[in-house]
Parts: sequence; C-alpha cells; structure tokens
Amino acid sequence: MSGASQTAAPHVPVLLDEVIAALAPQPGDVIVDATFGAGGYTRALLDAGATVHAFDRDPDAIAAANDDADAWPELTGQPPRLVLHPRRFSEMVDALADAGVAEVDGVTMDIGVSSMQIDQAERGFAFSASGPLDMRMSQAGESAADFLNSADADTIADVLFDYGEERQSRRVARAIVAARPLETTGDLARVVRSALGYREGAPKDPATRSFQAIRIHVNAELDELRAGLDASEKLLRDGGRLAVVAFHSLEDRIVKRFLRDAAGGTGGSRHLPQTAASPAMFRNISKAVRASAGELARNPRARSAVLRHAVRTDAPARMAGVAA
Repeated sequence: MSGASQTAAPHVPVLLDEVIAALAPQPGDVIVDATFGAGGYTRALLDAGATVHAFDRDPDAIAAANDDADAWPELTGQPPRLVLHPRRFSEMVDALADAGVAEVDGVTMDIGVSSMQIDQAERGFAFSASGPLDMRMSQAGESAADFLNSADADTIADVLFDYGEERQSRRVARAIVAARPLETTGDLARVVRSALGYREGAPKDPATRSFQAIRIHVNAELDELRAGLDASEKLLRDGGRLAVVAFHSLEDRIVKRFLRDAAGGTGGSRHLPQTAASPAMFRNISKAVRASAGELARNPRARSAVLRHAVRTDAPARMAGVAA
C-alpha cells in the first residue's frame, strides 16, 4: 500500500502511486477527482497540498465524506481544499464554472463500478450475494429490473453483445424474456447460467459478462466516459495532466482512441488526399501502465486495471464527441 494516508479509504485505490506520479500534484494545484468513491486518490492529492474538486454521482459516496469530518477536515477549511460535487463527471465543466473555476491542473478518473458498490448486495451490482436488481450508481432513473422486464429480446441482446461481448447474447436475451419478471440479482444470475450451461466450479461465472453489460447500459457509462474526456480537454490548462484508469477493454479502447486523436497529425489515409494537420491537444502520451506484482498480491482487483496519462498542450479544445 502507498505511503499516502488511507484513513478515508476503506478500499485500496488501484494504481494509486502511478496515478499520483502521473498527476505530479504541487501545493496550490487545483485537481479534479472525477470518481471520488471512497476518496483514495483525493486523500493522496490533498496530502500533496492540492485543492481537489471531487465528483461522484452516487449520493452514498458524497454523504459518507460529508458525515466524516475527522477524515476530511479540508471540507471546512477557509477556503476549503476539498469541494464535493454530487454530480456526474460529464458535468464537470458547468459544475466548476459554478464554483468559479475556469481551468485546472489535473483530472483523474477511475472508471467503472466501485468496490463499495459491489460489496453492498442491496445496490444490486453483483451476484455474489442476491439483492434487488438495481445497478444504478446515482440511485435514480431506470433500474436494471426496469430495463430487463420491459425491453424486447433484440434490445437486451444488443446490450449484452455490445457492452458485455457476450457471444450468445440472443440465447441469453430470450431466456431473460421468458423468465420475466426478474426481481433480484440471484434471479438474473440463475437465468444467465441456465442459458449458458454453467457448471459449478467453472473458472469464470458466465453471468459476469451479462452483469457488466447491463450495468454499463443502465448507467450510460461509456457515454459518460466520452463526455468526461471531452470535459477534461476543455478544463485542463497548458501543462495540465490527465490520468485515466480503465478496467476493461471497452473503456480502455475509448481512452486510447481519445488520446490517439488528441495527439494531432494529418487526417485521411494513404488512399485519400491528406487533410491539414490538426494541432495536438495532448503530449507525452503514455503507453498502458499496469499494476506491479506487489500491488496484485495486495489487491487482486488491480489485475485488469490499465492507466493511461498525458499532458495538455495550449491548443484550443476540440468540439465534443471526438472520443466516440
């Protein structure tokens, strides 16, 4: 575990040392933690002297920090060095404008579901313990049960294939429709396992892909990621740093493409006329950074984590939507 204080973070933040090294926080820096969670990244950034604007759409995460004044004294400083925003990180440009902040020195994102959400059966994110079929990070809007009990089989199959890369998505979708209504995570897991011929003790539960896909759909996670990357491009000053941790190939592909496009260069292909070179939005773009053997031994969740980071240039921000 990193030497950074972990008082406020009961769950170990993934790639903490690497993220902090990429952001290189200095006293007085203003940094966005776009996915606050239990506050692991935020605590390390505060300890380095930065002011942090932390976002989380999950009201439980915001409430837990507000209720723990001993862990977060920076909330009440004059001026406060920790500002909590109970909003989606796709809204960070507007939220920071409301707070009087036009540009920042760093943005970090830890994409996907948090350990705390997974560990709470009542939130309905996992099948390790049966709970309500919910999966909503914001605890508002359409739940997983609402979607699965109302959508047609083709729509469900498309979600399973696109977001879970489930090769037998049609079979699973038909089984879900036939078993409706589904009310719990246990109901869903049983239907998926039955459709895919699950055997007890198999190395990977086949329900994993379907749960991932439905969660991503319910929370519009990939759209949020694209919008968050665009927002970071708008907010980061010249020399500001971006650090994004992704946990599966769909997320990492979006981040990789965003940074590739942000590096600038000429458009077109060798079969078409060359277009004018576009200015680079980011420089010093890293390759994929993965957890060390030591971290994997301490925190198996880090196994699938991939960090990519880059430094903002002084080029004007592009139009939204370039990360698609």
